[in-house]
Amino acid sequence: MSIIDIIFRLVLSIIISACIGIEREYKNRPAGFRTHILVCVGATIIALIQQQISLDALDFAIANPDFQGVVRSDQARLVAQVVSGVGFLGAGTIIINKRSIVGLTTAATIWTAACLGIAVGMGYYSIAIIGTIAIMVGLTVMKKILNIPTEKKIEVKFVHKTQTKEFLNQYFLEKEITIKDVEFNLEIDGDKKVYTNVYTIDLPKFLTYQDMIEEISAHKNVTNIKIINV
Repeated sequence: MSIIDIIFRLVLSIIISACIGIEREYKNRPAGFRTHILVCVGATIIALIQQQISLDALDFAIANPDFQGVVRSDQARLVAQVVSGVGFLGAGTIIINKRSIVGLTTAATIWTAACLGIAVGMGYYSIAIIGTIAIMVGLTVMKKILNIPTEKKIEVKFVHKTQTKEFLNQYFLEKEITIKDVEFNLEIDGDKKVYTNVYTIDLPKFLTYQDMIEEISAHKNVTNIKIINV
């Protein structure tokens, strides 16, 4: 394997992983373009090592035709360790906070960056380039084309139970918001009662979650409101 070929593969791995990393960086995710570049380049290096081991084994077999032993080289051995090992790094970007989970997409992009690095390191350039395009389409274009309605939970904290519940029920009715489930909780803060309702809802097409949160939070009795992914 020539030096030029090694340099080309490493540079290509930097370029394709940077495309994914910049998209994550733009969205202010835990792992940005530097992390994705390091993961991809590291996987490329491992793949290059594996290929060089295979080439060395082949050269040894050709140079020593009378060798009585068995020369073996498993091209998938080191690569398999990368695929499974990168999962631990990706898991570190997943944050579980009460009812919400964030970082799943970033963890997936880290894993795919490693896969692209393996493809480049093994010399499968068409797979790496087309794979990068497919990943970028999945991260950017598909989200704009497919607007899939998602069932979400809204956590609303408020005081003055009767007055605020009347406001919320009237708001949901006027905005045609479908309530599928409601969870109730009560906290005592000194001499004040703080109520927490968690609504599982479906929004109509003309209403966004951002608009709904702004309108509900404007009520004087609502102390906190946030979206919780199901």
